[in-house]
Order: sequence, then structure tokens, then C-alpha cells
Amino acid sequence: MEERKVSRYVKLTKDQDHDHSPLQDITPGELNQPIEVPQLAVRKCPECRQPLPESYAPPADEPWTTGIFGCAEDRESCLTGLFCPCVLFGRNVESLSKEDTPWTKPCICHAICVEGGISLAIATAAATFLFPGIIDPGTSFLIAEGLFFTWWICGTYTGQVRHSLQKKYHLENSPCHACCVHCCLHWCALCQEHREMKGRLSDNAFSQMTVVNPPPIQEMKSNDEKENPETSSANNNDNIVLEMQAI
Repeated sequence: MEERKVSRYVKLTKDQDHDHSPLQDITPGELNQPIEVPQLAVRKCPECRQPLPESYAPPADEPWTTGIFGCAEDRESCLTGLFCPCVLFGRNVESLSKEDTPWTKPCICHAICVEGGISLAIATAAATFLFPGIIDPGTSFLIAEGLFFTWWICGTYTGQVRHSLQKKYHLENSPCHACCVHCCLHWCALCQEHREMKGRLSDNAFSQMTVVNPPPIQEMKSNDEKENPETSSANNNDNIVLEMQAI
């Protein structure tokens, strides 16, 4: 019996002369390697995944329009953030959110976690010092530790909202990371974010308006009016002409 001829895998190129040049053997695994296409290796936008030109440069981080301690520049937001920070936080989320998110949901979450935690901490401290027999020091320490951990969790959540604001307007981390700012200066950060969005929205609201004058009114005249221009002019004077003007 004749021996079965073993198949060969060879590498072929379009410029290769099969009659004279030797064939280069390859293994079957080399045929499944990915092919690099230079035209497809382009930078894409992380948001919309559209290709970016080679000359594209990401926008630099801009400074905040007001400082972290500039609460007195907007008295309304300062008073709201001092006495009702949950309301101010809900308004910030509603203005920043792309979807139709009502301000009541983040307001309730902030009131339960932050204001509720502060009230519980004050009640625990008062009960520990005024009534030592009700709560022992070990239980007070566990409650304080839990409230401290909850505060950092709330600072992380509110810091994500501040980070979204910085990403939207290309703002820098000032004075430090967004989560650290809310953990250490929560009330000042809320007022600063409200002033920033309020100022930018007011700047975008008043844009230049183009006033377009409408074209003159065109009327069709019959043959009788063309023959008697005096009569047609007298009739036109009797008619009331209305013109529309852009506001």
C-alpha cells in the first residue's frame, strides 16, 4: 500500500513565485493569530465610542468659580445648607442628573443617613453623660464607631455626586479628592457645588438671540387691477396689513 501523503501548511504571499522560491512551513496554530489593521487602531471617546482625530486633546481641568469657604457669596444656599443640607443636596442632584430624578429621593436619603446619624450621636452622648446606668461605655463606643463608619460611607456617596459635577464641567480636585472634601467639609462642599451649577446654568440661559425680519407681504393682482391701478390702490389703502415681527 502506498503511504498516505501528509498535508503541509505553507505561508503564501502575493509577491511569491511558487515555481522558484521555497515554501515556508507553518504550524496550524499560526493561522488563527489576530490581524492588526492600522486604520482601526484609533482613539475613541470613552462616552460615545466615536473615533477621535489625531489632533484631539482632552480639555484641561478648570478651577472652581468660587472657593470652598465662599459660602457667604450666596446667602440663600448658605442658609439652606446650614439648616437643611438634605434639601440643598437634593436640589444639586436634581440639577446635575441627566434623567428626571426628583430632588425628594436624594433629600430623604441624606436626611436619614446624615441628619439621622447626627441626631443619634447627640442622643447617645447625652444619655451616656446624663444617665450613666442606661448605656454603658462599651455600647456607646460601638454606636460611635458605627456612626463614624456610616459618615464615611455617606461622604463617599456625596463625593460621587461631586465627582460627576467635576467630570461634567472639567473641574479640578480642589482642595483635595471629592470624597475627602465631603467627609471633612460636607456643608461647605454642598454650598460650593450649588453655587457652581447655579452660575453655569445662568450663563447658559442668556445666549445671543438672532432677530429675523419677515419678508414683505406678496399679493396677487388680477388683470382688472392691473388695468385700473388707481382703484386697486384705493382698495389696498382700505385693507389692514398685518406684519409679524420676531420677539
